[in-house]
Amino acid sequence: MNELFVSDVMADQEDSLRAMQNCFRSQFSMEEVECEDIEASRRTSSVDEDSIYLACTLSRSYDLGDSDLHHTPVIKMGWLDKTPPQGSLIFQKRWVMLDAQCLRYFQNEKEVYSKRIIAIRFVTEVLNVGEQKFEVVTRNRTFLFRAENNTVREEWVSVLKETIQQRRSSMEMSLMNSLISKQGYLEMNGLRSKVYVVICADRVFLYGNAEEHSQGVGITYIEMNVGTVKSTDKRSFNLTTFYRTFSFLAESAQQRDQWVEALQDCVSRSLSSDVVAQKIWAVEANQRCADCGAPHPDWASVNLCVVLCKCCAGVHRGLGQSVSKVRSLRMDEKVWTDNLIQVFLLGNNRVNLFWAANTPPSEALQPSSDSEKRQRFVSAKYCQGKYRRYHALFGQQEALNKALCSTVQTDDVLETLSLVFCGADVNCYTGDPELPSPVSVAQHYGQILQVEFLTHNHNTDLPGSRAGNHTLLEAALPVSHTGYLFKTASSIRPVTECKAKGDFSRRWCSLNQGNFSYYESEKSSSQSGGMKMSDVLCLLVNPPGKHGYAHSFELYHDSGRVYLFGEDSSDKVKGWIKAIAKALVPSAAEDLVCWPFARVGRLSYTEGQSHHSPLLGWFSLGGSRLLLLLHGADRVENIDLRKIKELSMEQEAGAGAGAVVLVDGGRSLRVEGDRRPDFQGWLSGLQQGSGRGDGPLDQQQLTDTDVPVIVDRCMSYITQHGLKSEGIYRRSGVNSKIAALLFFLRHDARQVRLNEGERQVDDVANVLKRFLREVGEGVFNGHQASLPWLHTTTVSEMSERVSQYQALLHSLPRVNRATLGAVINHLYCVQCFADENQMNMHNLAIVFGPTLFQMDGTDNSAGQVVEDLIQNYQDIFNVDAEQFQRQLDMISHVIKAQKEHTEEGSPSPLTICGVYLERKEEGSELLVQISQEVSAEELVCKVLRRRNIPPQQGDYWSCFLVDNSQEIERPLHYQERALTIYFSLGKDCHLVVKKNCYMEAILTYIGRVDVSRNGLIKFCEEKGQRGKGTFSRRLCVLSGLSLRLYKDVKSSQPERECQIHALKVYCGIKRKLQPPSCWGMTVVCEKAVRDIQQWYLCCESKNELIEWLATFMSLQHDGDLWPAASRLDS
Repeated sequence: MNELFVSDVMADQEDSLRAMQNCFRSQFSMEEVECEDIEASRRTSSVDEDSIYLACTLSRSYDLGDSDLHHTPVIKMGWLDKTPPQGSLIFQKRWVMLDAQCLRYFQNEKEVYSKRIIAIRFVTEVLNVGEQKFEVVTRNRTFLFRAENNTVREEWVSVLKETIQQRRSSMEMSLMNSLISKQGYLEMNGLRSKVYVVICADRVFLYGNAEEHSQGVGITYIEMNVGTVKSTDKRSFNLTTFYRTFSFLAESAQQRDQWVEALQDCVSRSLSSDVVAQKIWAVEANQRCADCGAPHPDWASVNLCVVLCKCCAGVHRGLGQSVSKVRSLRMDEKVWTDNLIQVFLLGNNRVNLFWAANTPPSEALQPSSDSEKRQRFVSAKYCQGKYRRYHALFGQQEALNKALCSTVQTDDVLETLSLVFCGADVNCYTGDPELPSPVSVAQHYGQILQVEFLTHNHNTDLPGSRAGNHTLLEAALPVSHTGYLFKTASSIRPVTECKAKGDFSRRWCSLNQGNFSYYESEKSSSQSGGMKMSDVLCLLVNPPGKHGYAHSFELYHDSGRVYLFGEDSSDKVKGWIKAIAKALVPSAAEDLVCWPFARVGRLSYTEGQSHHSPLLGWFSLGGSRLLLLLHGADRVENIDLRKIKELSMEQEAGAGAGAVVLVDGGRSLRVEGDRRPDFQGWLSGLQQGSGRGDGPLDQQQLTDTDVPVIVDRCMSYITQHGLKSEGIYRRSGVNSKIAALLFFLRHDARQVRLNEGERQVDDVANVLKRFLREVGEGVFNGHQASLPWLHTTTVSEMSERVSQYQALLHSLPRVNRATLGAVINHLYCVQCFADENQMNMHNLAIVFGPTLFQMDGTDNSAGQVVEDLIQNYQDIFNVDAEQFQRQLDMISHVIKAQKEHTEEGSPSPLTICGVYLERKEEGSELLVQISQEVSAEELVCKVLRRRNIPPQQGDYWSCFLVDNSQEIERPLHYQERALTIYFSLGKDCHLVVKKNCYMEAILTYIGRVDVSRNGLIKFCEEKGQRGKGTFSRRLCVLSGLSLRLYKDVKSSQPERECQIHALKVYCGIKRKLQPPSCWGMTVVCEKAVRDIQQWYLCCESKNELIEWLATFMSLQHDGDLWPAASRLDS
């Protein structure tokens, strides 16, 4: 009876509904009109709905309960019959799913998108009605379902009631509306009527209209963790998932940009975790931004202890890491240790009792406040401390420090915060040498939250003290520029894919008074968007043709968004780049933008040993050039990235995290990522600019003399180990080993060390030949440029031929000229040993002619050119006569030493050993030929004699093993075999002969005390790749046969122990570990081949270091540290 009544009531609507169904048929189907009201009292209010069917099915391999498809776990699912459509008495079978948020039903179990969705928070009751049936009642609607039997019906009813009850009592219900980031009508491809779209948290909900949204009854929702968003036309955009593409049309291009931006934010939220956020939001005060009061803040300043909304977090980031260290509650999960989370459970309200105690109502920030007011307020609150509650001891530095040392012994973190941000020194000396800092005091008393807070504020700029970086943020002279550009929707990620012209919208752009704005057109009075140039981190110039418009550039904003602009006119884009660059950099850094750079911007960095206080610098990168203006500098520096000593990455979890370490000469520069979207671009640019093994000569890693490192490494190895190898450069090596070595050298030649025993001479020789044959454009800069060299061989007069070679040499690019000179110099050295290696000038020319000219060997003129170059090396390359004579003397010395050993009948083969005098400098290596029996003392004598340096009384010349990577050195004992040490050198190690400044004091100390020592010393053991350690005091006992380390003087068992004979003691500790003093030792304990430990011991004075070194050395060598009658003295 009821069903017939509903059919009669709806009969007059049948035609119109069928027409609508036809409209949907291509992509959608009409859901049956539902008979919802059964009770007679509700017949008059019963309204059947139409539902859009979003056709999309999964293969059988997918499980609809899979959490990858549904963020919210499914509570119950199964088949149910649903109220019949118009004019039918037959229930239709539907696949129904229930989770904590909604009840959905689908066409079948393979469908991804539902036909109808009912929000659980709008369900008022669930009722049993008749056999096997039950009703789901909302405020305005009633839905009727029928189960297979009464038992199944009771299961559904019970689960639904329990879910409804839990939902009502949860916090989430009260916050649901605050999670909505955008809502409104959009046209959907294939439909005549608009749909109402709501972006809520990490989902997009589709409703028939706004009324349905208010009633909690919709069509479906889309999980955005599988979604991507892309603009397709002036007003349209696509939302693409794994299962289908939704095409929408907005009312205007501006509206389209807003929707795209909101949807991209939604994608980001869906890919992040709520675990940390939920823990911190457990404190009610943390559910509102500490600055503006906006709901659901998901950012925080970990050193200021405040939870922030996205808008305020963007302003905080602009203050810099030295003021506010901003981290995401969702995306920076690894930062949030349990201790840090506990600190934030103090709550925004309690922390604001300090930060915002004196905020006038007229200056208070609101969620709707504009960016300018937000900037003023946040700066006043945290940079100036304008609204803080002043501590009673404010202005009394000594009293503040004393109070801090006392407070950290308690659990009162709020008092500590008040003291620190009113001037107490986090790094002050406590007066106790055992517990010298507030952090060590807090650790001693077990106050882990105090330690956490102090650690994050180790180098925070105090309110009112921040003026250091302001000059670096001041722009140059005011710049004005206007014109049309084409712009895409902003993104939260770097733009990696090619953007077609359809992705861009035409905008009138204006740069004036440090503000960059864009409008719908030149006549528009209200801007579509804009930014302050002071908030722009980086300007990137894209290579031509990267996007649909031929020329484009990108702006990286402090908020994390990326803006892409383009134009087909090269002149227009160049004008904009010039104007924006001048408005971006300070006047002192104007040189950074007066050249064809690829990117320019500001970066945080540390220099040398300091890793705690990042400074702000301006950097400009293009090709292999890096220009930089560092903090406090008065001029721009120019670095050739091809010649730097090291470029390495320190990676942390999260995009844009970590740092890149650049070592140039004696300076180490650590550029920090700060989790910025442009950091990967900087890193990639630095890596590309530092040299590519697959590029031409001028794009290789270079030595200071402009020779590719690959060439220099190979020739140095042959000079040391292969000058007497018969048939050198003519014999073939092992192809697989040659290919592998060349691969590693091309990847990063600086990190490859060629050690004898590990590499065969013939393999290295063939690597050099293969590289020179395959390098782009070759040594002679291309085939056309090489032809004049070949034609020169037709000149009969040698003097005229030499003149032509000189002219051609000067016409070569600088790197090609230096490389050719180095190769010919090396070949000259090789032919000096022709009696042993059988490679005279002619034989070398036969090999290297086709190699250098990259020919097949059929043209004999190539070999003739190389033979001429070797024969006339000094004249053609204008080699200094004195320099050339030194080189010939060195070769003569090696030949003479070899001959002497042959006459003596010495069974020991001679090896050329590379040693430096005083310090390692490019081109200063001395090649000394020694046997296996030569001691370190004898090696020192040879080096000093070669350089005509007579030892003076009291000079303790020693041979040192220097490890550049570890920043340590070890004086060899005078009896150690030099060649054994030389063969064991790592890729970053070398030998240096210099005076031992500690030896006299060591001998004096050993002569007057017993050979044993114990005492407190600062100890660290490196852990992890980044190598940051913590130095703590240990009792060190060095006596008898072992070194023992105890946790404290009361300990009976040592923490660490190693036999004296297994120790190697080096002077120095690498700076990355941040040792507390410069008087350190690195102790390498070799217990077994695969059990090598490295300990770091730091002394408080030079005398203490000498005493420990003396004890170590005396125990290892039974007091015999220096020869009684030194050969040096004779």
